[in-house]
Amino acid sequence: MVDFTFTEEQEMIRESVRDFARKKIEPIALKMEETHKIPDDVIEGMAEMGLIAPTVSSKYGGQDFDPVTAGIIAEELSRADPTGSIPVFYLVQASWGHVFNKYGTEEAKKEILPNVTKGKWFLGIATTESDAGSDVLGTKTTIQKVGDKYVVNGEKMYISGVREAYTRGGGHVTIAKQFPEKGAKGMTLFYLPLQSKGIIPQYVDDLGREGISTGGFTIDNVEIPSHYIIGQEGKGFYIVHEGYEYARGLIAVICAAAGLKSLERGENYLKQRKAFGMPLAKFEGLQFKLAEHYTKLSYLRWGAYNALWTYHQEILGKASRFEVSKAIAMSKMFAQEWACEAIDDVMQWQGAFGYTRECVDQVAWRAVRSFGWAEGAKEIMKVIVSRELLGKDYTAYK
Repeated sequence: MVDFTFTEEQEMIRESVRDFARKKIEPIALKMEETHKIPDDVIEGMAEMGLIAPTVSSKYGGQDFDPVTAGIIAEELSRADPTGSIPVFYLVQASWGHVFNKYGTEEAKKEILPNVTKGKWFLGIATTESDAGSDVLGTKTTIQKVGDKYVVNGEKMYISGVREAYTRGGGHVTIAKQFPEKGAKGMTLFYLPLQSKGIIPQYVDDLGREGISTGGFTIDNVEIPSHYIIGQEGKGFYIVHEGYEYARGLIAVICAAAGLKSLERGENYLKQRKAFGMPLAKFEGLQFKLAEHYTKLSYLRWGAYNALWTYHQEILGKASRFEVSKAIAMSKMFAQEWACEAIDDVMQWQGAFGYTRECVDQVAWRAVRSFGWAEGAKEIMKVIVSRELLGKDYTAYK
């Protein structure tokens, strides 16, 4: 029987993050829609509390946090920030910080990770291209070894944190084809500093989560040292999916938290608003909707923590990669959909006000909607689960 009781230490971490989020994030959250950035003092505060890439080893300034503890932080940040900006800033660095910490060279980790955990540099993930999203094998970016260095060419698009890394410092865990003829076994993962000569950034306006940038960059003959290679040459396709799965588990937690927070606002509104002489909360149709959404999101939250727990079991050598893939995919499959459905109904309950920019829930809806694609679409989650149930011989795209 799996015991999901949080430890005393985890509960203390939750309370400290919740207190920080209430004092430092909630008051400024909506302002990020206007400023299009996370305030420096918030980033500094997160760094002081060890909330930036806390999955990294303490040797490099991290906290050695396990996936469930990382999920607790994600949940509390999501409850405080309806724009989704800070949760995205957090989850990207937590998940890919873990990958960098596990597979990066010692020289690269000493150089890069302390700057990340201190909040000086941003660490992102760059796999998506204009014609290659969930289909990583469709990547056109290339990396070639030239002497004792590597040369990268191509482009990446719809990437989080481009402006942050390009202006503040840092870079992205990036994937490219090194041996195209080998397919999945010919892709290599590496760290790409965005302030390198030959990087030209561009930005796009997202529908939500305005506090963190989205964009892309062209890569024109960018040279990187050999110690920036993450893992072995040709193993990038497999390593990158470990990062995806960590991020997907955190996304599921974030979606559940955003949806449940919206329901809390909805409950208060139903009790206060009257129609036809009585509170909206007395209308059975609305009660049933509330009950359905709360049940779905509660199960989603449980499933997300179960997935992160399973991920931790693999780290401990007690679960297989396939068990992790299935649990993670199941947790994310309906995360965005269920959260958006709940938030949409909360907006509906508020009538015309729910369609105004003053309604916090429309901010949350726009933020959560982005997770329908981030780190793999719902359709990809279905492919993964069915593959694990039926076996690889029945994968449709083979």
